[in-house]
Amino acid sequence: MSDSTYQSSNQQQQEPNKQDAGKDSLVNKIQQLGQTNIAQMTPDSKIHCLTIVGQIEGHVQLPPQNKTTKYEHVIPQIVAIEQNPNIEGLLVILNTVGGDVEAGLAISEMLASLSKPTVSLVLGGGHSIGVPIAVSCDYSFIAETATMTIHPVRLTGLVIGVAQTFEYLDKMQDRVINFVTKNSNVSEEKFKELMLTKGNLTRDIGTNVVGSDAVEYGLIDSVGGVGEAIRKLNELVEERQEGEGKLLQ
Repeated sequence: MSDSTYQSSNQQQQEPNKQDAGKDSLVNKIQQLGQTNIAQMTPDSKIHCLTIVGQIEGHVQLPPQNKTTKYEHVIPQIVAIEQNPNIEGLLVILNTVGGDVEAGLAISEMLASLSKPTVSLVLGGGHSIGVPIAVSCDYSFIAETATMTIHPVRLTGLVIGVAQTFEYLDKMQDRVINFVTKNSNVSEEKFKELMLTKGNLTRDIGTNVVGSDAVEYGLIDSVGGVGEAIRKLNELVEERQEGEGKLLQ
């Protein structure tokens, strides 16, 4: 067999392996992140979409049948979005029942500290700790039929019946209240009122806020969908570019 024939057959054997590796990589991204592209893999796109769906998983792994958003997957993506010069804006889509308080607050703080324009959109639901995530962006939208449940912080598992447990719970709740009121137009008094309302939820205290009510209370900026959210994000990106242009002049 000549060298050229051997090289040709060797290349043919290697090409399927490359294709298989590419498929494996794609399947792995879908399994791990629920999407085919992450921030590092979309250099040609100026807007990145980040989805927060299901239950926000914290330090304890949830059962396999639960639809979850794992904070250890989301945090590296946010860092990559901040570092990627080709990404100029971030669209955050929420349809979550809430979840781990500290994990949700960690994601919220990271989104609030991004230097790039951010827009959030609540579709379906942005409940519990999903509320701080929704208000953490520069501008927020909620679908007309979407809801947000506001209720006090809860503890699960072993709870020690001492005064320090209540103090810890109260401080954790203050962290959520302070973040939401700082990053939205709702007052602290109104937010606490919504959080502690009786009779609105069947087996709990709190309030289930729908679409336009969330805007009326000052939690969310506008009622809208994907089109409105992307248009607003493009406006914010253009404003940022114009501001940077003026600084350069």
